[in-house]
Amino acid sequence: MNATNRTVVVTGIGATTPLGGDSASTWEGLTAGRSGISALDADWAAELPVRIAARAAVDPSEVLPRPLARKLDRSAQFALIAAREAWADAGFTGRAGEPEADVDPVRLGAVIASGIGGVITLLDQYDVLKEKGARRVSPHTVPMLMPNSPSANVGLEVNAQAGVHSPVSACASGAEAIGYAVEMIRSGRADVVVAGGTEAAVHPLPIAAFASMMAMSKNNDAPTSASRPYDTARDGFVLGEGSGVVILESAEHAARRGARTYCEVLGQGLSADSHHIAQPEPTGRGIAAALRNVLETTDLKAEQVTHLNAHATSTPLGDVAEVKALRQVLGDDLDHVAVSATKSMTGHLLGGAGGVETVATVLALHHRLAPPTVNVDELDPEVDADVVRGEARALPEGTIAAINNSFGFGGHNVVLAFRSV
Repeated sequence: MNATNRTVVVTGIGATTPLGGDSASTWEGLTAGRSGISALDADWAAELPVRIAARAAVDPSEVLPRPLARKLDRSAQFALIAAREAWADAGFTGRAGEPEADVDPVRLGAVIASGIGGVITLLDQYDVLKEKGARRVSPHTVPMLMPNSPSANVGLEVNAQAGVHSPVSACASGAEAIGYAVEMIRSGRADVVVAGGTEAAVHPLPIAAFASMMAMSKNNDAPTSASRPYDTARDGFVLGEGSGVVILESAEHAARRGARTYCEVLGQGLSADSHHIAQPEPTGRGIAAALRNVLETTDLKAEQVTHLNAHATSTPLGDVAEVKALRQVLGDDLDHVAVSATKSMTGHLLGGAGGVETVATVLALHHRLAPPTVNVDELDPEVDADVVRGEARALPEGTIAAINNSFGFGGHNVVLAFRSV
């Protein structure tokens, strides 16, 4: 088999999200329809126009040793926690190159993305500079604020030497990281790649900036119902934080070590809107191009898609544009796709969204269960799709496929496709 035809599978998953400190508790929250969004009670939030967010259910300080945590931005802390869970879930018990790890470090890669990077470190250390002077600025500041810090630290953790990468494409970053990891394996550069996304931007400046753009929900009095994709009363996204990471592996390598396989990764579809730096192209043209791309470059057929984890951030324009694109490409086959918008529960994790939602998509295929979309009291009549509402829905038996959509400011579109095993 040529390197470019290598089958790629998911052998490990990890997450720390507003619904739980690991993938199991996150999945339980998703299938139960539980919201991870709450009011911000910190003093700094009192005067903000938006005073709600989806904070991590388990703070990294409860998991990581203090000497390690103080050298990492919060985004890197989340990534390391999720990566450690995924690494262990895949059956690896040591760093690459050690006998128990069963992976060659020069055949191991890491691709962890963040849309914003170490913004909390940057802003906090600027406050230190202003208030206490240059000598009090942490010597760890630059390694902490770098956008590649999460990927670099995960790479160091597992001893990845095939390449450590950090694609940045706003809210499509996490999905693009996973797509890049697939190509690393298919090209023959790596046998195993730790891939995903992370974000930690719950801070007054990003919140004020997004609010100024009129992109965020201002439903401060009802946090748990503020994120409402597809609902006629939706008024913007809710900011979330956390990380989702998967272990991708060539099928041959996984079989050789007897690894458990969650599903197959069929590939990715990519496109750019070239329309506006922040607004989605209203007809869904770019999204449709990415969907067609994944169908044309894999053996996936439209009629095989039974589940979709939608980007669906709860913005008036974006939710409809995505559905229009789906209908353009899938046609009547969209009627048989169970659509889940998990941001209704997790909020929008920006660069971490693609990672967390990939974990959700993988688990949906593995357990054959589509999570519900909560807070859809009145479905927008322009949403011409079968949205899973009320409670989780069983998916069919046999071989089924799912897609995960991620789109970002700048017009970045990434579609990932998966198939059950």
